[in-house]
Amino acid sequence: MDRRSFLSDIGITLAVACTGCLAACSKGGTNGPTPPPQGVNFSLDLNTTLQNIGDSLVKSGVIIVRLAAGNDPSSFTAVQAACTHEGTIIGYNTGQGIFICPLHGSEFSKSGTVLVGPASANLRSYTISVVGETLTITG
Repeated sequence: MDRRSFLSDIGITLAVACTGCLAACSKGGTNGPTPPPQGVNFSLDLNTTLQNIGDSLVKSGVIIVRLAAGNDPSSFTAVQAACTHEGTIIGYNTGQGIFICPLHGSEFSKSGTVLVGPASANLRSYTISVVGETLTITG
């Protein structure tokens, strides 16, 4: 193989590789951030779920966390589960009392306010009501 052919082949290979990398690393991935769920309306039985402080679960695109003992609405929080930056499902860090996105490290308060970026938009929060042992999330 002569020098000109070799350099041509290398250039084509690099161009293909770079195109693939740029597509994979573009902001927002293929679909971008997931919009927050609308028209949410579901109930949970507190006899069987969210029994301990720090327990969390994701349902219908909403993450619900037990923040304190007792079955009043202020003992819980409910926000959209998808990070507003690129749509990755967030988690709740009990020790720090914040939501954290595992992909790029965005942090959100218990109410969904952005504390640390790259996310720039707050998480949508949902209304919580408790009647007896039934917790209902709406919004």
